[in-house]
Amino acid sequence: MARGTPRSRAALHPGTPKSAGTAKSKGTATKTERSAKPRRTPRSGRSPLRFVARLLAMLCAFTFMVAFAVVLAKLTLQPSPASEALTHTNLRPGSTLRAYLDQPELRDAVRQIGGNVLLGIPFGVLVPVVAPSTRGVLRVLLLTATVMLLVEFAQGALVTGRAFDIDDVILNTTGALVGYLLLGRRLSRVVHARAPRSS
Repeated sequence: MARGTPRSRAALHPGTPKSAGTAKSKGTATKTERSAKPRRTPRSGRSPLRFVARLLAMLCAFTFMVAFAVVLAKLTLQPSPASEALTHTNLRPGSTLRAYLDQPELRDAVRQIGGNVLLGIPFGVLVPVVAPSTRGVLRVLLLTATVMLLVEFAQGALVTGRAFDIDDVILNTTGALVGYLLLGRRLSRVVHARAPRSS
């Protein structure tokens, strides 16, 4: 009579270390699943509040941006027939700045230069909050320079007593840089901070 094939130890002893190992692996899997579940619950509770706070901050920034646009239009696009004979187009950077500094009273120079710088500060503060894709020094400067160039072109072409001045664009862009570095960059990071990824 031929000998039968030998049976494996697992077949002879069902309940031996192989099944015990699978039971242990199942036990460890359930423990890791249980420990991983509670970590997601606090983050899901914070996300709606964070979304509402971000929305309110963007709405406030947009409101201030619209108000600033109205003030900018009144200051730059309002006709001034009395100064029509005094205005002239300036395409040479630094020419008007020298004229400001050559004025006999320092107060007039500070008012002219400081006023143009202050006019650009809201761009550097509000634009990165309203449009987070514009974050970065170069993007803020390019956007501000483009807007101010359009304003200056409109002044020179459409408004009586106003002229295009490249120095005004330079001063406005400098103000935007100051506003971005002092406050705009921080506000944009706070409002548009990314939530940490779940492990």
